[in-house]
Amino acid sequence: MCGIVGYIGHREAFPIVIKGLQRLEYRGYDSAGIALFDGNQINLSKTKGKVEDLKNKAKEISQAGSIGIGHTRWATHGVPNDVNSHPHYSNSGNLVIIHNGIIENYESIKQELTKRGYTFQSDTDTEVLINLIEEVKKTEDVKLGKAVQIALNQVVGAYAIAVFDKEKPDEIVVAKLGSPLAIGIGEEEFFIASDASPFIEFTNNAVYLEDEEMAIIRLGKEIKLRKIKDDAVAYPRILELQMNLEEIEKGGYDHFMLKEIYEQPRAIKDTYRGRLLAEQGLIRMAGIDLNMEKFLNANKIIIVACGTSWHAGLVAEYIFEDLARIPVEVEYASEFRYRNPVITDKDVLIAISQSGETADTLAAIKLAKEKGAFVFGVCNVVGSSIARETDAGAYTHAGPEIGVASTKAFTTQITVLTLMALKLAKTKGVFSETKYREYLSELETIPSKVEKSLESNTLIEIIADVYKDSTNCLYLGRGYNFPVALEGALKLKEISYIHAEGYPAAEMKHGPIALIDEQMPVFVIATKKGHYEKVVSNIQEIKSRKGKIIAIVTEGDEQVKDLADHVIEVPETLESLTPLLTTIPLQLISYHIAVMRGCNVDQPRNLAKSVTVE
Repeated sequence: MCGIVGYIGHREAFPIVIKGLQRLEYRGYDSAGIALFDGNQINLSKTKGKVEDLKNKAKEISQAGSIGIGHTRWATHGVPNDVNSHPHYSNSGNLVIIHNGIIENYESIKQELTKRGYTFQSDTDTEVLINLIEEVKKTEDVKLGKAVQIALNQVVGAYAIAVFDKEKPDEIVVAKLGSPLAIGIGEEEFFIASDASPFIEFTNNAVYLEDEEMAIIRLGKEIKLRKIKDDAVAYPRILELQMNLEEIEKGGYDHFMLKEIYEQPRAIKDTYRGRLLAEQGLIRMAGIDLNMEKFLNANKIIIVACGTSWHAGLVAEYIFEDLARIPVEVEYASEFRYRNPVITDKDVLIAISQSGETADTLAAIKLAKEKGAFVFGVCNVVGSSIARETDAGAYTHAGPEIGVASTKAFTTQITVLTLMALKLAKTKGVFSETKYREYLSELETIPSKVEKSLESNTLIEIIADVYKDSTNCLYLGRGYNFPVALEGALKLKEISYIHAEGYPAAEMKHGPIALIDEQMPVFVIATKKGHYEKVVSNIQEIKSRKGKIIAIVTEGDEQVKDLADHVIEVPETLESLTPLLTTIPLQLISYHIAVMRGCNVDQPRNLAKSVTVE
């Protein structure tokens, strides 16, 4: 869950690497470091803290050189401090490494290296790896690339690494297993990064390494790819990137999270653009069209995901079962492979991940494929590991999501999954042409209705000020909006550090009601479509116990307005589409409370955007 950046070429490396680290800081931000080769020696600077702290500290070293590697860290081994920060040297000082991932058998390797006279300055698994590479290079008398390959065949775990040898100053060796790694290809220069954002203004051409591939990047030459296991030659596939620089800047907003909340009307429209043809009564999705029989003949659909994507999967369970009448199970990807799941070649597995690099979800995909299941991916990042590992899939086209707390990922994932369910429902003939076209037309209006929901921002800011000092909150919803309650609670926890829990509204009586008093804010999703009268009864139960009620209601609602302390209105829509609207106020309330509490909204403590280790 760290970010790595590297450069080798004709420009000064320092500004490229530093800016790249700033763009990757969403991947981890407890420490940062940089190593630069000035033609004679490696100059290294690293520090606990953020990339801005590194910029200041790096003034103490020479910033000259056209070769550099950098790292922004989310700690796995060793507490965040200056010593445990990357890059790490080998004992000789000749080799230097940056690493995203985790080496699970590092302790046994460390013990063996210690017997051979190696000493270690840090508590990290990464310092063990670079010294293992050095030991192989010395004892086997091989070049750096071969030493990296031999060493990696001895480790267990996940990695994206970049290694530099000052005795071989025209090359960087990179390798990947489990963690993402992209190589940007420019004119007489190469860029290395965890994703393409650090080099997008320099080149639109990139190679994404596959698992168990390594590359030797030599100045002025083509990159050479090899398979780590057997040294077989691999051939790079150069992709043309669609990302642009404007998408990864804040665009005048105070925070990336707020920008991404306000991008949702466009993001949803981009997600269904070219797929949803409402006037023609068509949904075009190649991944579904080419594999329709797999879905129609499936015993069941299994959805695997983590965090916000898991909540989107819960909404999809309602959608697929309600509209397409296909049985669905939703699983935490992190638990899926550890409970010996029942999955066969008659099942379809849908894997959902914003980044397309989530380690647990990738592990679930591999297990499902071993069992013969058809695997369909829903992700945002073109060329990501999940996009490559799945049998078919659909991109959300949400654009880069930099804020650690996902917002537009949730709504665009629901949009894709809704399109899938509608297409399957139509093919199965489970509802009429009139009803089908009603759904298509209504889905087409959702972006404008999200815009309408965003107009409540000023009111929501006032409400946030009332509850910013709360220590606990409850979120309640029923049916399609139960997962939205879970997602609303997660957002508040993630960025404001207030304890919050989401429940099905009826479950309140089975325990959580004991928590309700005059100090307890309760967020209730009470739209007209979806068990309205039942939710109103739940609100009355809260009111009778003096709980503070913040209700998300359909425009024009009067009944809940008389009961609630605060009411936030959203436009009316079909029940299955309400999550696309009701989640908006909950995103905004979390954002404003976090800002008022002085929290780092885009980089909340202990979190990273892409969880690439288990």
